[in-house]
Amino acid sequence: MSWGDLNHQLARRQFLASGGAGFAGLAAASVLAHETAAHHVAAAKSVIFLFMEGGPSQMDLFDPKPLLNELAGQELPASFGDVITPMGESRSPLLASRRRWRQHGQCGAWVSDWLPETAGCVDDLAIIRSCWADGINHSSGVCQMNTCSLIGGRPSLGSWVSWGLGSANQNLPAFVVMQDNKSSVVNGPRNWSAGFMPAMYQGVRLQEGSEPFPNLAAPQGTSAGRQLSKLQYLNELNDRFADQNPQQSELEARLASYELAFRMQAHAPEAVALETESAATQQLYGIDDKDTQVFGRMCLLARRLVERGVRFVQLYHGAGSKWDAHSGIEANHTGLCRASDRPVAGLLRDLKQRGLLEQTLVIWGGEFGRTPMSEKGNGRDHNPTGFTMWMAGGGVRGGQTIGRTDDLGLRAVEDRLHVHDLHASILHLLGLDHRQMTWIYKGRPERPTVNEGEFFQRLTTG
Repeated sequence: MSWGDLNHQLARRQFLASGGAGFAGLAAASVLAHETAAHHVAAAKSVIFLFMEGGPSQMDLFDPKPLLNELAGQELPASFGDVITPMGESRSPLLASRRRWRQHGQCGAWVSDWLPETAGCVDDLAIIRSCWADGINHSSGVCQMNTCSLIGGRPSLGSWVSWGLGSANQNLPAFVVMQDNKSSVVNGPRNWSAGFMPAMYQGVRLQEGSEPFPNLAAPQGTSAGRQLSKLQYLNELNDRFADQNPQQSELEARLASYELAFRMQAHAPEAVALETESAATQQLYGIDDKDTQVFGRMCLLARRLVERGVRFVQLYHGAGSKWDAHSGIEANHTGLCRASDRPVAGLLRDLKQRGLLEQTLVIWGGEFGRTPMSEKGNGRDHNPTGFTMWMAGGGVRGGQTIGRTDDLGLRAVEDRLHVHDLHASILHLLGLDHRQMTWIYKGRPERPTVNEGEFFQRLTTG
């Protein structure tokens, strides 16, 4: 019997009772998920999703367009068709890219001078220039990039992975989320929600600062034995309530979180102890530089977490749609690229030198890209019809540039990769077939890609 069949035949409380209550039952549940859900041999064991929130400009980073500079100041030619933009400035003059471009690595991939460190890693990247999505605004775009749907309420990709594979480390969460500042990511916790699944599969948000897991330490003077006794008593009380309310998944998640927190008290402090890393490693991530130290710490922590078996780590850079350069794109992207470039490259290099890159799928991108037309004279509007993302490691063949946008970077026109295909491909690389991942919700079979999408084979074959 698969884990998918099990979810709608047995309540979790019944399963824990039959598999051994408390910690042993939770461990058994997670191990069962890990052992039964994979549909084929996995290339990747973990995912690190570097989410540039707000929409980075593809024609200023990875997709040079000489024609854009030639036609700068003119209106978009009629041959490119009608364009709908959220700010309604589709006929604004085209805005030239001020970037300097070079080919890098043995593969000769083009990268702009905004990302000099990432440019040094291109032989490990599959740069996908032909991504497209449906969401024209941040709310729908971020929602779709996380859940495959424009409308909130569905499980996030990390939750599907958490449910499908379980955790490879019973003392840490399977799905972890971090962001680089205290601004709210568009849609907030809904981006890492478990949707209609039990809440135990939702992402765990780590906080900024010196205490990533808040309130984890036991009160001073409290022994481990006393903590365990309190937890067991709480479980007894909660068991009584759960027996009367078997469908209340929030309580199940709270029970699981108490049990996980108890185990994390002994193990999580070591996982987040970045000070134990060598000075050379910290420098690699840019932790020695005030401009890069925040995202550098996040990227280093991501490596430590996947190294210890966490399945899905999502890092939001520019939280609060900071990449949303409707005006002043030069200043906006200069600062954001400066803050993220070295940490991202450091992550790739560190994973590779430790032999972890081949089993860790790293993804970079935002909810959409930017328009070739100007906004407010010096910015760019949202563009979901053609933008760039890249993948590395986890079975992906590096050193290739996939797909193409039109001559102005407006629309994907060759080897188009929709968000549904992106999610199907990520799951495939993890050993999961999105068509066979079925959760019965209100009598209906629900799947992670909303019954759409295909594995993008060029990622692995070139």
